[in-house]
Amino acid sequence: MSEITNVGLNINEKATVIWNVADMLRGPFKPHEYGLVILPMTVVKRFHDCLLPTHSAVQETYQKVKDLEVIDGFLTRASGYQFYNVSKYTFDTLLADPENIEANFRDYLAGFSGNVQDVLSKFDFDNIIKRMVESNTLYLVIKEFNSPKGYLGNDKISAVDCGYIFEDLVRRFNESYGEEAGAHFTSRDIIYMMTDILLCDTKFNGQNITVYDMAMGTSQMLSCMEERIKALDEDATVTCFGQEFNPSTFAIAKADMMIRGGDPNNMRFGDTLSEDQFAGYKFDRIISNPPFGIDWKREQKAVESEAKLGENGRFSAGLPKISDGQQLFVLNGLSKLAEDGKMAIVQNGSPLFSGDAGSGPSEIRRYMLENDWLEAIVQLSTDQFMNTGIATYIWVFNKDKPSYRAGKVQLIDASHCYEPRRKPIGTKRNDITELCRNLIVKAYGEFEEGIYGDKEGIYCESKIFDSVEFGYNKIVVERPLLDENGKPVLKKGKPVADSSLRDTENVPLDEDIDAYFAREVLPYAPDAWIDKSKTKVGYEIPMTRYFYEYQSPEPSNDILNRIIGLESDISQTLHTLLHKEQ
Repeated sequence: MSEITNVGLNINEKATVIWNVADMLRGPFKPHEYGLVILPMTVVKRFHDCLLPTHSAVQETYQKVKDLEVIDGFLTRASGYQFYNVSKYTFDTLLADPENIEANFRDYLAGFSGNVQDVLSKFDFDNIIKRMVESNTLYLVIKEFNSPKGYLGNDKISAVDCGYIFEDLVRRFNESYGEEAGAHFTSRDIIYMMTDILLCDTKFNGQNITVYDMAMGTSQMLSCMEERIKALDEDATVTCFGQEFNPSTFAIAKADMMIRGGDPNNMRFGDTLSEDQFAGYKFDRIISNPPFGIDWKREQKAVESEAKLGENGRFSAGLPKISDGQQLFVLNGLSKLAEDGKMAIVQNGSPLFSGDAGSGPSEIRRYMLENDWLEAIVQLSTDQFMNTGIATYIWVFNKDKPSYRAGKVQLIDASHCYEPRRKPIGTKRNDITELCRNLIVKAYGEFEEGIYGDKEGIYCESKIFDSVEFGYNKIVVERPLLDENGKPVLKKGKPVADSSLRDTENVPLDEDIDAYFAREVLPYAPDAWIDKSKTKVGYEIPMTRYFYEYQSPEPSNDILNRIIGLESDISQTLHTLLHKEQ
């Protein structure tokens, strides 16, 4: 078992302990509301336990500087973090005065610095406190979080481990809401595979690397990228940027960034499609798992307005169908990718082939392929995500492909490259273990066709195609309308087309249309012609077809013998039952 899985088991146990607070919420809160209490309380306790060692120092500093106009710098130096709390209370002293628990707890929360106040405001925590007071559960919840098992200090729980805890809690909260399949979470095994693909050919020289996640959730993709970059080059500096639309997960992401020592102002709230918080920014690496299978009706007006800006906006290439906005996130990422930047983004199967020639989805594929930015696509197995079991794909883009990849796209079928979990987490039944990850990254890095691993067990397969192979010209083939004598009807000396006989053909983009027409159509319809005014260019990536393996059917004699055997068994069973009744 890989190191990732071992960590996951320990963190799952810790998250379960925290979630057990739900036992005392039953009744006053409905099951789908437990997270409204548990998520903000976990964040508060994480802040509390990190600040506890410097609590006295902050108190002393505050008494000295409280009358000054600017005090933040003094207090952050005293706390050791980019945040602080000037309240005299701790969880221990709060519990020592149960009669005044509400007033004292509110005093404690009010003592936090402004950046923490912003985090807590996203949880609408004030109303939750009122409900806990009314149901006499506030004291009990604080007491449970203050138990030794609820300790979340930085000395015992690292930023990475705490990220696991938050991920697990958010997943449980969303499952209680019955979130749609597209609103899923990315487990660390997939994230580490994506980071290694993005970094495996990077030459580090101690430079600053900017990393962006356009749908950051709790920001774990960003923290994993920072962790991996630091492991490869300890002299490199990593600046993370992220945007998130869900208030709770945004609050967790910002809290996590503050504790890790990054700039919390780089964590921004808003809808990425309609409220872009990073207009004009360019990033070295982009890693993201945006929602898929979810419509963009809410953002439609803003997206369509920006599309009209052409190259001055993010969506000039085209717009996908309104029921699925995932390709809009791809366009957003490409618009923000540095000239030598790389992006890895999770998508489902739809962007591979949805939409006919000339449609928005096809035009988006055309845009990325004709600009030669698409580097690779990795197909994962089903059951890889916690909230959806569908097949998923990692699309890898590179704005500065090496010469040997120019004009090429690598497809990697990693649907057999996984190990089953002993215990599922939601719908996640498969893991990309270290062995699997190494096989996939090796296949990507070597850029050769072939099988990596054991074809009878865990393996992935790499195939390489010219980009032009995914394109085609969709031609419209017309046939003449005939009169009662079987002769073509003419108009201005030209035959009138019979719309009922109209047909289309997809001609490979690298093949001459007229030559194709003469070979494939005219021998069977000598009177046909091409309406060249209607020819459209289309692109699709039929990945399943490229990796299809013919399975020969079971021999007919074997099927017959099996049927005879079943009939014999049924006959014998009926005979036995009838014999017993007699």
